[in-house]
Amino acid sequence: MSDIKEPYTAQNTMRELIRSNSLLLMVLSRFNIPLGFGDKSVGEVCAQNDVDTATFLTVANYVSDRAANIDEIDIEALTGYLRRAHSYFLDFLLPNVRRKLLGALDCSGGDDVAFAVIRFFDEYVREVRAHMEFENETVFGYIDTLLRGEPTTGFSIRTFAAHHERMESKLMELKNIIIRYCPTRNHDMLNSVLFDIINCEQDLASHCAVEDNLLVPNVIRLEKDIAERKPLRKALHETESDNGAGSIENLSPREKEIIASIALGMSNKEIADKLCISVHTATTHRRNICNKLDIHSAAGLTIYAIVNKLVEIGDIAVRN
Repeated sequence: MSDIKEPYTAQNTMRELIRSNSLLLMVLSRFNIPLGFGDKSVGEVCAQNDVDTATFLTVANYVSDRAANIDEIDIEALTGYLRRAHSYFLDFLLPNVRRKLLGALDCSGGDDVAFAVIRFFDEYVREVRAHMEFENETVFGYIDTLLRGEPTTGFSIRTFAAHHERMESKLMELKNIIIRYCPTRNHDMLNSVLFDIINCEQDLASHCAVEDNLLVPNVIRLEKDIAERKPLRKALHETESDNGAGSIENLSPREKEIIASIALGMSNKEIADKLCISVHTATTHRRNICNKLDIHSAAGLTIYAIVNKLVEIGDIAVRN
């Protein structure tokens, strides 16, 4: 008999997910989904908050040890999730652990162990900050460039994966030091901070696993896709004057609808609602249009729409 639990689906209520795994509250927060969703389904809650349902379900299933389809991830949605996780660790969780450590340990006298523990923790936080700031600026910046279809040099996601160090091991060491060497009269406070350290250790391990096993494989596929498209782009560029590669005739009716909607100032969610498609599908269409036309801004697409009579200037004025 298999031990694998049934995966969560878009039809499950969000309350069912939280009831089965309370740690998914952190996943909700990192997708910027507020509470107060009543008995709505996962699909309804995600649509309401402009969150890609497939990406949310993949992460929720993965961190809950359920079958997860990593091929359905929207990379932009996942990097947003990881960026918000970094903010949570650096701006809230780790500073809160430090405050509780100071309250639990007696640093007013000459307790060398207490001072050593605080120094150990501060050094660890500096390492975590450097690690996450590198990811925010270099790794996620590289991914943003890929998603815009712009040229990249000198970096690949495999380089990141080969040097990606796990961050939770030092917390395990700190936990063991406290248990073995830190007697205190304030048992409740020390036990409370130990509980927070254990949770932080597990959360960081899960976070790094999401990067290694969900983000990296999808970015590798994106890199491969872009590499395979380069010869085609070059050929299209060389024959553009003869074949009209960037002309209106090369767009599908659905792509023309989406360009017109963008020109009218509609968000991806509004476009998805109007065309009865998912936000993920709308985002994918938009990315394909940008790559096909080599236009990567809403302003540029608006001008394209006007020139090719997909919208009237008067309609844009009314919308804005």
